[in-house]
Amino acid sequence: GMRSYMNRVYGLMAAAMLLSGGIAYMTSQSDSLMNTIYNTPLQWVVMLAPLGLVMLLSFRIHKLSQGAAQGLFWLYSALVGVSLAYIFRVYTGVSIANVFLMTSVAFLGLSLWGYTTKKDLSGMGTFLMMGLIGIIVASVVNIFLASSMMQFVISVVGVLLFAGLTAYDTQSIKNEYLQMASMGSEGQAYMGKGAIMGALRLYLDFLNMFMFLLQLFGSRE
Repeated sequence: GMRSYMNRVYGLMAAAMLLSGGIAYMTSQSDSLMNTIYNTPLQWVVMLAPLGLVMLLSFRIHKLSQGAAQGLFWLYSALVGVSLAYIFRVYTGVSIANVFLMTSVAFLGLSLWGYTTKKDLSGMGTFLMMGLIGIIVASVVNIFLASSMMQFVISVVGVLLFAGLTAYDTQSIKNEYLQMASMGSEGQAYMGKGAIMGALRLYLDFLNMFMFLLQLFGSRE
Protein backbone atom coordinates (compact mmCIF):
# COMPACT_ATOMS: atom_id res chain seq x y z
CA GLY A 1 0.00 0.00 0.00
CA MET A 2 2.74 2.46 0.89
CA ARG A 3 4.70 1.65 -2.25
CA SER A 4 1.62 2.28 -4.39
CA TYR A 5 0.93 5.56 -2.57
CA MET A 6 4.51 6.83 -2.91
CA ASN A 7 4.58 5.83 -6.59
CA ARG A 8 1.47 7.95 -7.08
CA VAL A 9 3.09 10.91 -5.30
CA TYR A 10 6.24 10.70 -7.42
CA GLY A 11 4.20 10.13 -10.58
CA LEU A 12 2.14 13.28 -10.02
CA MET A 13 5.27 15.26 -9.21
CA ALA A 14 7.12 14.04 -12.32
CA ALA A 15 4.13 14.79 -14.57
CA ALA A 16 3.89 18.30 -13.10
CA MET A 17 7.60 18.90 -13.75
CA LEU A 18 7.22 17.78 -17.37
CA LEU A 19 4.20 20.06 -17.80
CA SER A 20 6.03 23.06 -16.32
CA GLY A 21 9.17 22.41 -18.37
CA GLY A 22 7.26 21.95 -21.62
CA ILE A 23 5.20 25.12 -21.16
CA ALA A 24 8.28 27.11 -20.10
CA TYR A 25 10.16 26.08 -23.26
CA MET A 26 7.24 26.69 -25.62
CA THR A 27 6.52 30.09 -24.07
CA SER A 28 10.17 31.11 -24.38
CA GLN A 29 10.10 30.44 -28.13
CA SER A 30 7.45 33.12 -28.78
CA ASP A 31 8.78 36.69 -28.81
CA SER A 32 5.29 38.18 -28.79
CA LEU A 33 4.21 36.04 -25.84
CA MET A 34 7.36 36.86 -23.89
CA ASN A 35 6.90 40.59 -24.51
CA THR A 36 3.26 40.37 -23.46
CA ILE A 37 4.14 38.61 -20.23
CA TYR A 38 7.32 40.34 -19.14
CA ASN A 39 6.80 43.89 -20.43
CA THR A 40 3.28 44.42 -19.08
CA PRO A 41 1.56 44.20 -15.67
CA LEU A 42 0.70 40.61 -16.61
CA GLN A 43 4.10 39.61 -15.23
CA TRP A 44 2.79 40.23 -11.70
CA VAL A 45 -0.15 37.92 -12.34
CA VAL A 46 2.19 35.23 -13.66
CA MET A 47 4.48 35.65 -10.63
CA LEU A 48 1.84 35.81 -7.90
CA ALA A 49 -0.87 33.46 -9.21
CA PRO A 50 1.13 30.26 -8.44
CA LEU A 51 1.63 31.46 -4.86
CA GLY A 52 -2.10 32.06 -4.54
CA LEU A 53 -2.88 28.56 -5.82
CA VAL A 54 -0.43 26.97 -3.35
CA MET A 55 -2.13 28.82 -0.50
CA LEU A 56 -5.57 27.82 -1.77
CA LEU A 57 -4.56 24.15 -1.96
CA SER A 58 -2.86 24.25 1.44
CA PHE A 59 -5.72 25.89 3.35
CA ARG A 60 -8.74 24.51 1.47
CA ILE A 61 -7.64 20.98 0.61
CA HIS A 62 -10.08 19.42 3.09
CA LYS A 63 -13.02 21.21 1.46
CA LEU A 64 -11.99 20.58 -2.15
CA SER A 65 -12.97 17.48 -4.06
CA GLN A 66 -10.12 15.31 -5.30
CA GLY A 67 -10.86 16.32 -8.89
CA ALA A 68 -10.81 20.03 -8.03
CA ALA A 69 -7.56 19.65 -6.08
CA GLN A 70 -5.90 17.83 -8.97
CA GLY A 71 -7.15 20.44 -11.44
CA LEU A 72 -5.64 23.23 -9.33
CA PHE A 73 -2.41 21.26 -9.11
CA TRP A 74 -2.15 21.06 -12.93
CA LEU A 75 -3.10 24.73 -13.27
CA TYR A 76 -0.39 25.64 -10.76
CA SER A 77 2.20 23.60 -12.70
CA ALA A 78 1.22 25.30 -15.95
CA LEU A 79 1.48 28.81 -14.46
CA VAL A 80 4.88 27.98 -12.98
CA GLY A 81 5.94 26.92 -16.47
CA VAL A 82 4.94 30.32 -17.87
CA SER A 83 6.78 32.09 -15.05
CA LEU A 84 9.95 30.08 -15.75
CA ALA A 85 10.06 30.79 -19.48
CA TYR A 86 12.68 33.50 -18.95
CA ILE A 87 15.37 30.99 -17.95
CA PHE A 88 15.57 29.81 -21.57
CA ARG A 89 16.42 33.39 -22.56
CA VAL A 90 18.92 33.95 -19.74
CA TYR A 91 20.80 30.62 -19.55
CA THR A 92 22.20 28.32 -22.23
CA GLY A 93 20.22 25.17 -23.01
CA VAL A 94 23.19 22.96 -22.15
CA SER A 95 23.62 24.48 -18.69
CA ILE A 96 19.87 24.16 -17.99
CA ALA A 97 20.01 20.48 -18.94
CA ASN A 98 23.15 19.89 -16.84
CA VAL A 99 21.67 21.60 -13.77
CA PHE A 100 18.40 19.71 -14.21
CA LEU A 101 20.33 16.42 -14.27
CA MET A 102 22.35 17.50 -11.22
CA THR A 103 19.15 18.39 -9.36
CA SER A 104 17.48 15.11 -10.34
CA VAL A 105 20.36 13.01 -9.00
CA ALA A 106 20.51 15.00 -5.76
CA PHE A 107 16.74 14.90 -5.31
CA LEU A 108 16.52 11.15 -5.86
CA GLY A 109 19.33 10.47 -3.40
CA LEU A 110 17.92 12.77 -0.72
CA SER A 111 14.36 11.52 -1.14
CA LEU A 112 15.50 7.89 -1.02
CA TRP A 113 17.40 8.62 2.18
CA GLY A 114 14.37 10.34 3.70
CA TYR A 115 12.22 7.35 2.79
CA THR A 116 14.54 4.64 4.12
CA THR A 117 16.28 6.21 7.12
CA LYS A 118 15.29 5.07 10.61
CA LYS A 119 16.25 8.46 11.99
CA ASP A 120 13.35 10.70 12.96
CA LEU A 121 13.67 13.88 10.90
CA SER A 122 10.70 15.67 12.47
CA GLY A 123 13.03 17.74 14.64
CA MET A 124 14.38 19.38 11.49
CA GLY A 125 11.00 20.91 10.69
CA THR A 126 11.23 24.05 12.82
CA PHE A 127 14.82 24.73 11.80
CA LEU A 128 13.99 24.32 8.10
CA MET A 129 10.93 26.57 8.32
CA MET A 130 12.99 29.28 10.03
CA GLY A 131 15.60 28.94 7.30
CA LEU A 132 12.91 29.23 4.63
CA ILE A 133 11.57 32.45 6.15
CA GLY A 134 15.13 33.78 6.35
CA ILE A 135 15.74 33.00 2.66
CA ILE A 136 12.53 34.77 1.64
CA VAL A 137 13.37 37.88 3.68
CA ALA A 138 16.96 37.97 2.40
CA SER A 139 15.77 37.59 -1.21
CA VAL A 140 13.33 40.48 -0.85
CA VAL A 141 16.03 42.67 0.71
CA ASN A 142 18.45 41.81 -2.09
CA ILE A 143 15.96 43.01 -4.69
CA PHE A 144 16.83 46.51 -3.48
CA LEU A 145 20.51 45.89 -2.67
CA ALA A 146 21.27 43.93 -5.86
CA SER A 147 24.36 42.43 -4.19
CA SER A 148 25.98 39.61 -6.16
CA MET A 149 27.72 38.31 -3.04
CA MET A 150 24.48 38.25 -1.08
CA GLN A 151 22.79 36.45 -3.99
CA PHE A 152 25.59 33.87 -3.97
CA VAL A 153 25.12 33.25 -0.23
CA ILE A 154 21.33 33.02 -0.66
CA SER A 155 21.76 30.47 -3.45
CA VAL A 156 24.15 28.28 -1.43
CA VAL A 157 21.93 28.37 1.66
CA GLY A 158 18.89 27.78 -0.53
CA VAL A 159 20.37 24.60 -2.03
CA LEU A 160 21.19 23.24 1.45
CA LEU A 161 17.78 24.24 2.79
CA PHE A 162 15.78 22.52 0.06
CA ALA A 163 18.06 19.49 0.18
CA GLY A 164 17.04 19.12 3.84
CA LEU A 165 13.39 19.75 3.00
CA THR A 166 13.46 17.02 0.35
CA ALA A 167 14.45 14.38 2.90
CA TYR A 168 12.16 15.85 5.58
CA ASP A 169 9.11 16.05 3.31
CA THR A 170 9.64 12.53 1.98
CA GLN A 171 9.63 11.09 5.49
CA SER A 172 6.62 13.25 6.42
CA ILE A 173 4.65 11.99 3.40
CA LYS A 174 5.50 8.42 4.38
CA ASN A 175 4.37 9.01 7.98
CA GLU A 176 1.18 10.72 6.79
CA TYR A 177 0.34 7.64 4.74
CA LEU A 178 0.77 5.42 7.80
CA GLN A 179 -1.52 7.73 9.76
CA MET A 180 -4.18 7.72 7.02
CA ALA A 181 -3.93 3.95 6.68
CA SER A 182 -4.61 3.56 10.41
CA MET A 183 -7.80 5.65 10.16
CA GLY A 184 -9.71 3.09 8.13
CA SER A 185 -12.26 4.26 5.57
CA GLU A 186 -11.90 7.92 6.58
CA GLY A 187 -8.18 7.84 5.90
CA GLN A 188 -8.64 5.92 2.66
CA ALA A 189 -11.02 8.62 1.41
CA TYR A 190 -8.39 11.30 1.91
CA MET A 191 -5.45 9.43 0.35
CA GLY A 192 -6.08 10.79 -3.14
CA LYS A 193 -5.85 14.39 -1.96
CA GLY A 194 -2.97 13.48 0.35
CA ALA A 195 -0.99 12.23 -2.65
CA ILE A 196 -1.63 15.52 -4.48
CA MET A 197 -0.38 17.56 -1.54
CA GLY A 198 2.65 15.30 -1.17
CA ALA A 199 3.46 15.74 -4.85
CA LEU A 200 3.12 19.52 -4.48
CA ARG A 201 5.57 19.59 -1.58
CA LEU A 202 8.19 17.54 -3.42
CA TYR A 203 7.62 19.57 -6.59
CA LEU A 204 8.39 22.76 -4.67
CA ASP A 205 11.51 21.18 -3.14
CA PHE A 206 12.79 20.09 -6.56
CA LEU A 207 11.91 23.35 -8.28
CA ASN A 208 13.58 25.57 -5.70
CA MET A 209 16.70 23.40 -5.50
CA PHE A 210 16.91 23.53 -9.31
CA MET A 211 16.54 27.32 -9.42
CA PHE A 212 19.21 27.92 -6.76
CA LEU A 213 21.62 25.50 -8.47
CA LEU A 214 20.94 27.24 -11.79
CA GLN A 215 21.90 30.57 -10.23
CA LEU A 216 25.14 29.00 -9.02
CA PHE A 217 26.15 26.89 -12.03
CA GLY A 218 24.09 28.11 -14.97
CA SER A 219 25.96 29.63 -17.93
CA ARG A 220 24.33 32.84 -19.09
CA GLU A 221 23.59 33.59 -22.75
